[in-house]
Amino acid sequence: MMSELPLDQVRTLLAVVDEGTFDAAANVLRLTPSAVSQRVKALEQRTGRVLLMRTKPVRPTESGEVVVRFARQLARLERDARTALGMSGPGEPTLLSIAVNSDSLATWFLPALRRVPQELDLAYELHREDQDHTAALLREGLVMAAVTSSPEAVTGCSVRRLGRMRYLPVASPSFADRWLAGRADAALRELIGDAPVISFDRRDDLQDAFVRRIAPGTRASARRHLVPSSEGFANAVAAGMGWGMVPDVQAEPLLREGRLVLLTPDHTVDVPLHWQQWKLDSPALATVAEAVAAEAAGTLAAGRPTGPGPLRRRAH
Repeated sequence: MMSELPLDQVRTLLAVVDEGTFDAAANVLRLTPSAVSQRVKALEQRTGRVLLMRTKPVRPTESGEVVVRFARQLARLERDARTALGMSGPGEPTLLSIAVNSDSLATWFLPALRRVPQELDLAYELHREDQDHTAALLREGLVMAAVTSSPEAVTGCSVRRLGRMRYLPVASPSFADRWLAGRADAALRELIGDAPVISFDRRDDLQDAFVRRIAPGTRASARRHLVPSSEGFANAVAAGMGWGMVPDVQAEPLLREGRLVLLTPDHTVDVPLHWQQWKLDSPALATVAEAVAAEAAGTLAAGRPTGPGPLRRRAH
Protein backbone atom coordinates (compact mmCIF):
# COMPACT_ATOMS: atom_id res chain seq x y z
CA MET A 1 0.00 0.00 0.00
CA MET A 2 1.47 3.36 -1.04
CA SER A 3 1.59 6.01 1.68
CA GLU A 4 0.98 9.18 -0.33
CA LEU A 5 -2.49 10.61 -0.86
CA PRO A 6 -2.57 12.38 -4.25
CA LEU A 7 -4.33 15.68 -3.74
CA ASP A 8 -6.27 15.51 -7.01
CA GLN A 9 -7.75 12.19 -5.92
CA VAL A 10 -8.53 13.51 -2.43
CA ARG A 11 -10.28 16.58 -3.84
CA THR A 12 -12.22 14.40 -6.27
CA LEU A 13 -13.50 12.21 -3.44
CA LEU A 14 -14.62 15.32 -1.57
CA ALA A 15 -16.46 16.61 -4.64
CA VAL A 16 -18.31 13.30 -5.02
CA VAL A 17 -19.39 13.36 -1.37
CA ASP A 18 -20.48 17.01 -1.54
CA GLU A 19 -22.34 16.67 -4.84
CA GLY A 20 -23.87 13.28 -4.06
CA THR A 21 -23.15 11.55 -7.38
CA PHE A 22 -20.21 10.91 -9.69
CA ASP A 23 -21.97 12.71 -12.54
CA ALA A 24 -22.58 15.85 -10.48
CA ALA A 25 -18.99 15.84 -9.26
CA ALA A 26 -17.80 15.50 -12.85
CA ASN A 27 -19.73 18.64 -13.80
CA VAL A 28 -18.19 20.61 -10.95
CA LEU A 29 -14.67 19.36 -11.65
CA ARG A 30 -15.03 19.68 -15.44
CA LEU A 31 -14.12 16.02 -15.88
CA THR A 32 -15.88 13.04 -17.38
CA PRO A 33 -17.77 10.75 -14.97
CA SER A 34 -15.37 8.00 -15.99
CA ALA A 35 -12.37 10.09 -14.93
CA VAL A 36 -13.99 10.85 -11.58
CA SER A 37 -14.72 7.16 -11.01
CA GLN A 38 -11.14 6.23 -11.93
CA ARG A 39 -9.71 8.74 -9.47
CA VAL A 40 -11.85 7.44 -6.63
CA LYS A 41 -10.99 3.82 -7.45
CA ALA A 42 -7.29 4.72 -7.60
CA LEU A 43 -7.53 6.35 -4.17
CA GLU A 44 -9.28 3.28 -2.78
CA GLN A 45 -6.57 1.05 -4.21
CA ARG A 46 -3.88 3.31 -2.76
CA THR A 47 -5.42 3.29 0.73
CA GLY A 48 -6.53 -0.34 0.58
CA ARG A 49 -9.98 0.72 1.85
CA VAL A 50 -13.44 1.16 0.42
CA LEU A 51 -14.04 4.90 0.80
CA LEU A 52 -17.53 5.36 -0.63
CA MET A 53 -20.83 3.56 -0.38
CA ARG A 54 -22.23 3.66 -3.90
CA THR A 55 -25.72 4.73 -2.83
CA LYS A 56 -27.82 7.66 -4.00
CA PRO A 57 -26.55 9.98 -2.74
CA VAL A 58 -23.16 8.43 -2.12
CA ARG A 59 -21.98 8.24 1.48
CA PRO A 60 -18.44 7.99 2.84
CA THR A 61 -17.50 4.87 4.75
CA GLU A 62 -15.74 5.24 8.09
CA SER A 63 -12.42 5.26 6.23
CA GLY A 64 -13.88 7.67 3.69
CA GLU A 65 -14.82 10.07 6.48
CA VAL A 66 -11.14 10.25 7.45
CA VAL A 67 -10.17 11.23 3.90
CA VAL A 68 -13.06 13.69 3.57
CA ARG A 69 -12.10 15.38 6.84
CA PHE A 70 -8.50 15.61 5.62
CA ALA A 71 -9.71 17.13 2.34
CA ARG A 72 -11.76 19.80 4.12
CA GLN A 73 -8.93 20.63 6.49
CA LEU A 74 -6.57 20.88 3.54
CA ALA A 75 -8.99 23.27 1.81
CA ARG A 76 -9.26 25.32 5.02
CA LEU A 77 -5.46 25.61 5.31
CA GLU A 78 -5.20 26.56 1.64
CA ARG A 79 -7.76 29.34 2.04
CA ASP A 80 -5.99 30.65 5.15
CA ALA A 81 -2.65 30.63 3.33
CA ARG A 82 -4.14 32.48 0.35
CA THR A 83 -5.60 35.09 2.71
CA ALA A 84 -2.28 35.53 4.53
CA LEU A 85 -0.50 35.98 1.18
CA GLY A 86 -3.06 38.47 -0.07
CA MET A 87 -4.20 36.08 -2.78
CA SER A 88 -7.90 35.94 -1.84
CA GLY A 89 -10.23 37.19 -4.51
CA PRO A 90 -12.05 40.50 -3.97
CA GLY A 91 -15.15 40.06 -1.86
CA GLU A 92 -14.24 36.46 -1.08
CA PRO A 93 -15.13 35.80 2.61
CA THR A 94 -13.72 33.04 4.78
CA LEU A 95 -16.39 30.36 5.23
CA LEU A 96 -16.74 28.62 8.60
CA SER A 97 -19.16 25.72 9.05
CA ILE A 98 -20.42 25.20 12.61
CA ALA A 99 -22.99 22.84 14.16
CA VAL A 100 -25.03 24.25 17.03
CA ASN A 101 -28.01 23.07 19.06
CA SER A 102 -31.34 24.85 18.71
CA ASP A 103 -31.56 26.38 22.20
CA SER A 104 -28.06 27.83 21.94
CA LEU A 105 -28.82 29.20 18.49
CA ALA A 106 -31.97 30.87 19.80
CA THR A 107 -30.33 32.42 22.85
CA TRP A 108 -26.59 33.12 23.20
CA PHE A 109 -24.79 31.82 20.10
CA LEU A 110 -25.57 34.60 17.60
CA PRO A 111 -24.45 37.29 20.08
CA ALA A 112 -21.21 35.30 20.33
CA LEU A 113 -20.68 35.63 16.59
CA ARG A 114 -21.29 39.38 16.84
CA ARG A 115 -18.17 39.55 19.02
CA VAL A 116 -16.03 38.50 16.03
CA PRO A 117 -14.37 41.54 14.38
CA GLN A 118 -16.12 42.35 11.11
CA GLU A 119 -12.85 43.10 9.37
CA LEU A 120 -12.13 39.37 9.34
CA ASP A 121 -14.83 39.07 6.65
CA LEU A 122 -16.22 35.71 7.74
CA ALA A 123 -19.26 33.88 6.39
CA TYR A 124 -20.96 31.26 8.56
CA GLU A 125 -22.69 28.06 7.53
CA LEU A 126 -24.63 27.02 10.64
CA HIS A 127 -25.99 23.48 10.96
CA ARG A 128 -28.75 23.02 13.55
CA GLU A 129 -28.41 19.44 14.74
CA ASP A 130 -28.72 17.31 17.85
CA GLN A 131 -25.72 16.19 19.85
CA ASP A 132 -25.31 12.82 18.08
CA HIS A 133 -25.46 14.42 14.66
CA THR A 134 -23.01 17.17 15.59
CA ALA A 135 -20.46 14.49 16.48
CA ALA A 136 -21.14 12.78 13.16
CA LEU A 137 -20.77 16.07 11.28
CA LEU A 138 -17.39 16.62 12.89
CA ARG A 139 -16.26 13.08 12.11
CA GLU A 140 -17.34 13.42 8.49
CA GLY A 141 -15.64 16.79 8.19
CA LEU A 142 -18.89 18.53 7.27
CA VAL A 143 -18.36 21.13 10.00
CA MET A 144 -15.21 22.59 11.51
CA ALA A 145 -16.64 23.13 14.99
CA ALA A 146 -19.71 22.34 17.07
CA VAL A 147 -21.51 23.23 20.27
CA THR A 148 -22.22 19.88 21.86
CA SER A 149 -23.20 18.39 25.20
CA SER A 150 -20.52 15.70 24.91
CA PRO A 151 -17.15 16.24 26.63
CA GLU A 152 -15.60 13.38 24.64
CA ALA A 153 -13.50 14.69 21.78
CA VAL A 154 -14.17 13.51 18.25
CA THR A 155 -10.97 12.17 16.70
CA GLY A 156 -8.88 15.07 15.44
CA CYS A 157 -10.79 17.64 17.53
CA SER A 158 -10.14 19.56 20.72
CA VAL A 159 -12.78 20.16 23.42
CA ARG A 160 -13.39 23.24 25.51
CA ARG A 161 -15.98 23.50 28.28
CA LEU A 162 -18.41 26.39 27.77
CA GLY A 163 -20.71 26.12 30.78
CA ARG A 164 -24.20 24.83 31.43
CA MET A 165 -27.53 25.79 29.95
CA ARG A 166 -30.09 25.92 32.76
CA TYR A 167 -33.69 24.85 32.16
CA LEU A 168 -36.63 25.96 34.30
CA PRO A 169 -39.96 24.11 34.70
CA VAL A 170 -42.52 26.75 33.77
CA ALA A 171 -46.10 27.27 32.65
CA SER A 172 -48.49 30.15 32.08
CA PRO A 173 -50.30 31.35 35.24
CA SER A 174 -53.71 30.27 33.94
CA PHE A 175 -52.37 26.84 33.00
CA ALA A 176 -50.81 26.36 36.45
CA ASP A 177 -54.10 27.31 38.14
CA ARG A 178 -56.19 25.01 35.94
CA TRP A 179 -53.98 21.91 35.76
CA LEU A 180 -51.61 22.12 38.74
CA ALA A 181 -53.74 23.59 41.54
CA GLY A 182 -51.62 26.70 41.85
CA ARG A 183 -48.29 24.83 41.97
CA ALA A 184 -48.47 23.59 45.58
CA ASP A 185 -45.73 20.98 45.96
CA ALA A 186 -48.00 18.08 46.88
CA ALA A 187 -50.45 18.94 44.10
CA LEU A 188 -47.61 19.33 41.60
CA ARG A 189 -46.32 15.83 42.30
CA GLU A 190 -49.83 14.40 42.07
CA LEU A 191 -51.06 16.29 39.01
CA ILE A 192 -47.99 16.83 36.81
CA GLY A 193 -48.36 13.42 35.14
CA ASP A 194 -51.76 14.37 33.71
CA ALA A 195 -51.07 17.98 32.75
CA PRO A 196 -50.55 18.70 29.03
CA VAL A 197 -46.87 19.07 28.22
CA ILE A 198 -44.74 20.58 25.46
CA SER A 199 -41.83 18.57 24.00
CA PHE A 200 -39.35 19.63 21.35
CA ASP A 201 -39.66 16.32 19.50
CA ARG A 202 -40.01 12.61 20.24
CA ARG A 203 -36.41 12.39 21.46
CA ASP A 204 -36.79 15.22 23.98
CA ASP A 205 -36.66 13.48 27.38
CA LEU A 206 -36.20 16.49 29.65
CA GLN A 207 -39.86 16.88 30.65
CA ASP A 208 -40.16 13.17 31.46
CA ALA A 209 -36.91 13.27 33.46
CA PHE A 210 -38.20 16.24 35.46
CA VAL A 211 -41.43 14.39 36.28
CA ARG A 212 -39.49 11.29 37.33
CA ARG A 213 -37.49 13.43 39.75
CA ILE A 214 -40.42 15.00 41.55
CA ALA A 215 -42.76 11.98 41.24
CA PRO A 216 -40.73 8.74 40.89
CA GLY A 217 -42.41 6.13 38.75
CA THR A 218 -44.39 8.78 36.84
CA ARG A 219 -43.81 10.27 33.41
CA ALA A 220 -45.12 13.33 31.64
CA SER A 221 -48.62 13.24 30.22
CA ALA A 222 -49.58 11.62 26.93
CA ARG A 223 -51.28 14.98 26.23
CA ARG A 224 -48.09 16.10 24.49
CA HIS A 225 -47.51 18.82 21.91
CA LEU A 226 -44.36 18.52 19.77
CA VAL A 227 -42.95 21.95 18.89
CA PRO A 228 -39.55 21.56 17.12
CA SER A 229 -38.48 25.21 17.43
CA SER A 230 -36.77 26.79 20.42
CA GLU A 231 -38.68 30.06 20.06
CA GLY A 232 -41.92 28.23 19.25
CA PHE A 233 -41.47 26.00 22.29
CA ALA A 234 -41.24 28.94 24.69
CA ASN A 235 -44.18 30.67 22.99
CA ALA A 236 -46.30 27.51 23.21
CA VAL A 237 -45.67 27.30 26.96
CA ALA A 238 -46.44 31.01 27.43
CA ALA A 239 -49.65 30.55 25.41
CA GLY A 240 -50.87 27.96 27.90
CA MET A 241 -50.71 24.92 25.61
CA GLY A 242 -48.75 22.99 28.24
CA TRP A 243 -45.89 23.19 30.70
CA GLY A 244 -42.27 22.66 29.69
CA MET A 245 -38.58 23.08 30.49
CA VAL A 246 -37.42 26.41 29.04
CA PRO A 247 -33.85 27.82 29.06
CA ASP A 248 -33.49 30.42 31.79
CA VAL A 249 -32.37 33.11 29.35
CA GLN A 250 -35.67 32.67 27.50
CA ALA A 251 -37.83 32.11 30.57
CA GLU A 252 -36.65 34.97 32.81
CA PRO A 253 -38.06 37.86 30.73
CA LEU A 254 -41.40 36.03 30.51
CA LEU A 255 -41.33 35.39 34.27
CA ARG A 256 -40.74 39.09 34.94
CA GLU A 257 -43.63 40.01 32.64
CA GLY A 258 -45.92 37.56 34.43
CA ARG A 259 -46.48 35.48 31.30
CA LEU A 260 -44.84 32.46 32.93
CA VAL A 261 -44.63 31.12 36.47
CA LEU A 262 -41.97 28.81 37.91
CA LEU A 263 -43.49 25.47 38.89
CA THR A 264 -40.82 24.76 41.50
CA PRO A 265 -37.50 26.48 42.26
CA ASP A 266 -35.88 23.28 43.54
CA HIS A 267 -35.67 21.20 40.39
CA THR A 268 -34.00 23.21 37.65
CA VAL A 269 -31.85 21.18 35.26
CA ASP A 270 -28.42 22.05 33.90
CA VAL A 271 -27.16 20.63 30.59
CA PRO A 272 -23.38 20.90 29.99
CA LEU A 273 -22.20 22.48 26.77
CA HIS A 274 -18.79 22.14 25.12
CA TRP A 275 -17.05 23.59 22.07
CA GLN A 276 -15.37 21.06 19.81
CA GLN A 277 -13.26 22.11 16.84
CA TRP A 278 -10.70 20.73 14.45
CA LYS A 279 -7.12 20.70 15.68
CA LEU A 280 -6.17 23.09 12.94
CA ASP A 281 -4.01 26.20 12.98
CA SER A 282 -6.70 28.47 11.56
CA PRO A 283 -6.69 32.11 12.75
CA ALA A 284 -10.34 32.56 11.76
CA LEU A 285 -11.46 29.47 13.68
CA ALA A 286 -9.38 30.46 16.71
CA THR A 287 -10.97 33.93 16.77
CA VAL A 288 -14.48 32.49 16.63
CA ALA A 289 -13.65 30.00 19.39
CA GLU A 290 -12.55 32.84 21.69
CA ALA A 291 -15.69 34.82 20.93
CA VAL A 292 -17.89 31.80 21.65
CA ALA A 293 -16.10 31.11 24.93
CA ALA A 294 -16.36 34.76 26.03
CA GLU A 295 -20.10 34.96 25.33
CA ALA A 296 -20.72 31.60 27.00
CA ALA A 297 -18.82 32.73 30.10
CA GLY A 298 -21.19 35.67 30.51
CA THR A 299 -24.38 33.81 29.66
CA LEU A 300 -24.24 30.16 30.67
CA ALA A 301 -24.36 28.79 34.20
CA ALA A 302 -20.91 27.84 35.49
CA GLY A 303 -21.96 25.73 38.46
CA ARG A 304 -22.56 22.05 38.86
CA PRO A 305 -25.79 20.45 37.65
CA THR A 306 -28.69 20.59 40.06
CA GLY A 307 -29.88 17.14 39.06
CA PRO A 308 -28.30 13.68 38.98
CA GLY A 309 -26.29 14.03 35.76
CA PRO A 310 -26.71 15.32 32.21
CA LEU A 311 -29.94 14.76 30.31
CA ARG A 312 -30.65 14.49 26.62
CA ARG A 313 -32.23 17.79 25.68
CA ARG A 314 -33.13 19.86 22.67
CA ALA A 315 -29.63 19.79 21.20
CA HIS A 316 -31.05 20.35 17.72
